[in-house]
Amino acid sequence: MEWGGLGFPFARRFPTVSGFMCSAPVLDITNLTILRDRVPILTDLSWRVMPGEHWALLGGNGSGKTSLLSALAGYLMPTHGDIALLGEQYGQADWRELRMKLGIVSSSVRQMMNDTEPALDTVVSGRYAIIDYWGTPKRSDAVKARELMESVEIGHLARRPWAVLSQGERQRVLIARAMMSEARLLILDEPCTGLDPVARELFLEFLGRLSRRPDAPTLVLVTHHVEEITPIFSHALLLRGGTVLARGPIGRTLTSRSLSLLFDHPVRLLRSGGRLSLRVSPGSAA
Repeated sequence: MEWGGLGFPFARRFPTVSGFMCSAPVLDITNLTILRDRVPILTDLSWRVMPGEHWALLGGNGSGKTSLLSALAGYLMPTHGDIALLGEQYGQADWRELRMKLGIVSSSVRQMMNDTEPALDTVVSGRYAIIDYWGTPKRSDAVKARELMESVEIGHLARRPWAVLSQGERQRVLIARAMMSEARLLILDEPCTGLDPVARELFLEFLGRLSRRPDAPTLVLVTHHVEEITPIFSHALLLRGGTVLARGPIGRTLTSRSLSLLFDHPVRLLRSGGRLSLRVSPGSAA
């Protein structure tokens, strides 16, 4: 098993949904299988995320990433296998309470936002897991939302309508929105899509600062690009064809060989100054 790594000996102690302190896995998936029309989408997937770890999730198109995220969000029912979040098992815990501990920042959420909604109201809506907040936020909610917006460095955008926010600003608003419900696991689904190179680097630097906060959630970065995997990420999960190709500490899982298998084409993984990049061999993919 490859569940160890840099974060495990120093694991922080987080409250479970029921309020008790523990060192249970933040996320524990066991033998997850999803079939649709008898076609396997995910097969026998096991993945454990411990407190103190931040993960990168990589996979090409059709690898099963989207299905895995849909299962975590409760939108896709597993054929068999178990999912537990903060020690509470899906199907046995109160889903209304449990879902508040999981935040997902994705393009699908961005596209549902009301163009005229102020950023502050968008953040407040995370407290109730709704889209398009109606009415005037309660004072306590507004105060907390402003504090969170300050903490993710967008306090000055509180009254700015969604339509005029940049892509990077929208990502930070959605992160504050997820934190409004005190999410302990934050999944960033290709958050750099649509960002120019400068905006991407500024956003990745922001994630580094976020990860160092004492109350930071566990981060999972879903990406196609190793260049986005900064040193804050300690572990990686590689999916190929609905199965686990590799998982564990990044130093072991991200190699030229594993990435060549992942993308079905020869690549060379380069490391420089703590950052990663890929050199793709010429020629057509197999």
